[in-house]
Formats: sequence, C-alpha cells, structure tokens
Amino acid sequence: MPQELGFLINGKWLKSETKREIKSPYNDEVVGVINIPDLDTAIESVNYAEKAFTETKKSPSHLRRRILGEIARGIEERKEEFAKALVLEGGKPLKTARVEVDRAVTTFSIASEETNKFGEGELLPIDTVPGNEGMFGITRRFPLGVVMGISPFNFPLNLVAHKVAPAIACGNTMLLKPASQTPISALMLGEIVAESELPPGALNILPLPGASIEPVIDDPRIKKVSFTGSDEVGWELMKKYTKKKVTLELGGNAAVIVDEDPPDIEFAAKRNAWGAFYQAGQSCISVQRMYVHEKIFDEYMDKFIAATKALKLGDPMLEDTDIGPVIDDHSADRIMEWIDEALDMGAKLITGGGRDGRMIEPTVLMDVNETVNMFCSEVFGPVILVESYSDFDKALENVNNSRYGLQAGVFTKDMKRAFKAYEALEVGGVVVNDYPSFRVENMPYGGVKDSGVGKEGLRYAIEDMTELKLMVVNLNY
Repeated sequence: MPQELGFLINGKWLKSETKREIKSPYNDEVVGVINIPDLDTAIESVNYAEKAFTETKKSPSHLRRRILGEIARGIEERKEEFAKALVLEGGKPLKTARVEVDRAVTTFSIASEETNKFGEGELLPIDTVPGNEGMFGITRRFPLGVVMGISPFNFPLNLVAHKVAPAIACGNTMLLKPASQTPISALMLGEIVAESELPPGALNILPLPGASIEPVIDDPRIKKVSFTGSDEVGWELMKKYTKKKVTLELGGNAAVIVDEDPPDIEFAAKRNAWGAFYQAGQSCISVQRMYVHEKIFDEYMDKFIAATKALKLGDPMLEDTDIGPVIDDHSADRIMEWIDEALDMGAKLITGGGRDGRMIEPTVLMDVNETVNMFCSEVFGPVILVESYSDFDKALENVNNSRYGLQAGVFTKDMKRAFKAYEALEVGGVVVNDYPSFRVENMPYGGVKDSGVGKEGLRYAIEDMTELKLMVVNLNY
C-alpha cells in the first residue's frame, strides 16, 4: 500500500480532502499519495512563516549552524530511503539517486559553514569627502523575511536543498512548493527539518499544482521568489512580481567545444557522453550541442559513440542502470517529435532514436538545421547535436548562437583559448576540460539571456536572499 503523505504547515503534518497519486515514470505504479492543501490553508501558511521570522531573524549563527548540521546528518542517516524515493517518484537511476542524496548532504553542510560568514560587512571610509572627518560607515546583510521557493522535478531533493539551506543559513523563513511530479523527497526532507530546532512555521511545504501558487505569492509579506523551472513560467513571474526580489534558474542549451588538442580524447568523449545522457538528458546543463575540431573529429566520434552505446538504458532501480525514463508521456512525445522534425529537415541520425514508452535511446544527430526546435530550444531529453569545426572563433560564435546562456564547456590544452572562451562565451559559467554539466554546491550557478537571473550556490544564494544595509556613524558631537 503506497504511503500517504501530509503537507507541512507551522510544524504540523496536515491532510485534506484533495489527494493525488504519485506514479513511477518507469512503470506507472502508484508510489505515494499526497494531500493537497486548499488555497485558504496555503495562504494562511504565510502567517506562520511571518511569525517564525520574528525568531529566525534574531537567531544566533551558532544555532543556525547547528540546525543545518542536524539536517545534513538526518539526510545521511536516511540516505538509502531518500535514494529509493528519488528512483520511484522521478525515474532517476539508483546510482545517480545516491549521488543526489550525497549532494544534498553537502549542500546543508556548506550552508552550515556559511552561517559563520553571514552578516560579515565592510568598514567604509566616509571621510573621502572634505568635511566628513570623524565619520565612517559600516555595512552588513539582513534577512529579507518570507521566501517562496519553487523547485523542479529533475533534482527533487538537492534543488530543494538549494532553496531551503540558504534560507535557514541567513535567518529567513520559507514556503516551499515542490514539483508536482516529484514531491515525496521534499516532504521527507520536511520530516527531518520538523524534528530539528528550527521554529515551527520556518519551513512550510505546500505540494500545490503550479497554477495554484500565484495567489500565495501575491501576499506582500513574501519578499522573494526563488524559482527553478521553465523559462516561460519564470519570466512571467519576473514580469508580475516587480516589487519582490526574484531569482530565476531557468533552461539551458549547453554546448561544448572539443578543440584539436584536448588533454585526453577518450576522457573528453566519455565525459561528454555522460554529460549528454545522464538523468535521461533532463538537466538544464545537459550537453545538447557539441562542436568537435575537424582534425580529431573521426577519432573522437568513434570514442564518443562507443561511450554512448556503453550506457545502459533500463529499470532505474537496478544498480547498473545508467539511464532511466523521461518524466512523463508528454515529454517523451515532444522529444520524439523534435527528433522527427530535425530528421525531416535534413539531420543525420548517428545512433539511437528509438523509444519504448518513456524510455528513449541516447540519440546523436548531425547536420541539424538551426531553425528546428532541437537546435533552438531546450530538448530536456537524451539527445545531442554534433558538428565539426575548423576555426575556434567560429566555434565560440556557434556556442553563443542560442537564446540560452547557462554553462558551456571547452576541452583544450591551449590556455589562451580557454581564457578566450571564458571572455567570449555568453554564459554564466565556463568549464575547462570537463563537460558543462559540471556543478558543485558552493560554486555560483546561474545563467544569462533566457537562462535566468541571479545566482544559486550557497554563499551567492544567501546574498540574493538578504538586503545590504548601511549605517553611518558621526563622531563629531
């Protein structure tokens, strides 16, 4: 019998008349039943979050550090339970689910360390202007208040952690709306948080449908929205909530350049194959476009295709599975439609292209027309587009030929070219000699163009969740 999960408001687990089954993307089995709060109850949670903020904003750093450490240990103690929940609700292969749980532990652990730094400020010399002798200024950061966190389905534990952990670290409170497809791991995290020393109401988890969340965000007491998801939804939030701080971590169309002198061709091929197809391509920094120098193209592609074919597609609960299903039928249908569109417009199918339900083979295409969806938009599936190039500057232009700009990768021994790419590429991050799918929890993470605005990564998220305040002191009295 699938477990029925309540929602968390003011430290209490509540149930409602409205329930929804969560089904496995792999086999459609019901893996959980969640309770959906009604709108009045969800809006009421703002009251509890605001009340809790009167405590959290004054809480000492040692307490916040201890709470975050408790949460990290709680996740570690339930590691296998969390990993299996990620497999069941999202179709994530068990081996990568365990990695995500480890990352969530790291996220809370780093956030715990950041509490020691939060509040650090600056001494400003006000006497730079004549007549202001004997005056100085100090700055420090203060928490904003109630933050709305909205997380996606593809990393339903660690991307929730990237909302919750920095909010706790700097003394904010949070309303969390987990992805509708994958709320189970977020609710399990709520169980751990509810057992910590965090005041009731400091974290409220509302598994609402996406269309129901805006009436909650409308409350003026919510000072910030941290959203990870589609660019269409994200930019509408930015447009509507002009008086709130908004961080958007949106889509991508990540590209990688493999120069004529990569440090190791086989390493580059294997890393890019994994970067393209892990998570069934459902990552905003999955490798979607790959530009390979013509001098090494044939050798590289032989190794890349071999690495691609070595990846095992199958039951995500098996230890040796590398690639599981995409999240739902709609996504599978769209991905296959985009593949067909590219082929109809002259693309060449190098490998893959098959489908069995929501399982899509790792697919490699060449000569893709730049007007098709597969090139212009985010595929969010196990598909990569490959082209050869002869001129490095032209390859940089090709990477920039996208409305997205999240991360990019460059494999080269030539550090002048590496720094040239760093300066020229219109992205939030450039990864040298690894795939653009690389991310660790403390690095600044966020894009430009249609990929969003603001940064995640613990210290940088804390900056976005706080307000810098100045105090000027006049000693001339």
